[in-house]
Amino acid sequence: MEFTLKTFIFYGFALLTIASALAVVTVRNIVHAAFALMVTLFGVAGLYVFLQADFLAATQVIVYVGGILVLILFGVMMTSGRLEMRIHIERGQLLLGGGISLALLMLLLTVIANTPKWENLTDDGTAFAPTTERIGVLILKEHFLLPFEVASVLLLVALIGAALISRKEVRE
Repeated sequence: MEFTLKTFIFYGFALLTIASALAVVTVRNIVHAAFALMVTLFGVAGLYVFLQADFLAATQVIVYVGGILVLILFGVMMTSGRLEMRIHIERGQLLLGGGISLALLMLLLTVIANTPKWENLTDDGTAFAPTTERIGVLILKEHFLLPFEVASVLLLVALIGAALISRKEVRE
């Protein structure tokens, strides 16, 4: 197996993702777990880049890291008086969870080992075009322009409705 810079970076992202995912489930401070989750989601985005799924990588960073994780952090920091929780785990729960995790790991490794090598080439030998370009063409030039615009108008109406519901009444 030949180690190139690309291979080294890939394994770096994989190791970073696994290590930070382990930190998410093992640290006791929920804010530290949320920041470890942020690193995990960035690592997954990096792995998407290696799969040449650039749209998924950008969506991962924008939606999950930029939106969902910030929402989780605000929710935790605004509602929780105690940021450190002591959780008592019974031995039976730990063994059951470890057994299920080990079985899932074995299943995943079996699937990986039995998956044939996938070449990132089309049938005629040329490389795939970036996915973002194709998705943009599908949305804006082909069949999905009307549903895209209907969804955007629906989201705008929902945003205006939420603003109207949440505002305080001003009475004269």
